[in-house]
Formats: sequence, C-alpha cells, structure tokens
Amino acid sequence: MKHWLLKSEPFKYSWEQFEKDQKTFWDGVRNFQARNNLREMNEGDWCLYYHSNEGKEVVGIAEVIKSAYQDPTTDNPQWVVVDIKPVKKLNKPVGLAQMKGDNRLSDLGLIKQPRLSVIAITEAQFNIILELADEQ
Repeated sequence: MKHWLLKSEPFKYSWEQFEKDQKTFWDGVRNFQARNNLREMNEGDWCLYYHSNEGKEVVGIAEVIKSAYQDPTTDNPQWVVVDIKPVKKLNKPVGLAQMKGDNRLSDLGLIKQPRLSVIAITEAQFNIILELADEQ
C-alpha cells in the first residue's frame, strides 16, 4: 500500500462536499508529475486530503477505490483520474506551518514541491501527520 497527499482548493471541492458526495474521481490534473503519481495509485492506497490556498491544512483521510483510468473531462488520453472515497475527517486539521515546523517532515513533498497537486508521501510521513491530528 502506498500513501498520497491530494490537494484541493476548498472553494472548488471541499472536504465537506466530498463527504456529501461519498466518492469522486480526482480530475483536472494537468501536470505530468502529478499525472504520473495518479498512475501509480492503486485500490486500497490511503490519501491525506489537503485544503490548499484557503486553510492550508490536511483535513481528512481518503481511500483510492479505483485505479487510474482515462479522465472523463478530456478527450486527451494522456490524462487520468482515480476514484476516491472519504474515510475520516481528522480530529484536528494539521496546518502547513505545523508541518513545516516539524523536523520529521522536512522531506515532505508538500513542503519541497508545494505546487504539485498529487504528492507521494511515505507511510512514516502519513503517520506523523495523523499523530499531529491527534489520530494516533
């Protein structure tokens, strides 16, 4: 199982809307590195859901429920989506400043490549963020 961080601007697609929908496909990715990360995702992988721009915080946990397939919002076959479902809203959101201040997360992709919308993270990074959210 792999771990990921997915970024969404809450005014475009918030955690609250995601919970109401109960599942979604992760579309609109037009960056090659982020697309390659989508292609690496498999059913059962865990994702942290991050609100970018507004809030700048991890707010929930999602699970990949369908591996990469053609993005239905474009005819271009090079772009893909995955299906995800919400698992749990975090007890306490974990802000970007908090993550930047934790030396254990100094190599976190969110900090090193902040513009990337789909980021591979390690299991250890995933667990540290959950610890900061009072989930462990």
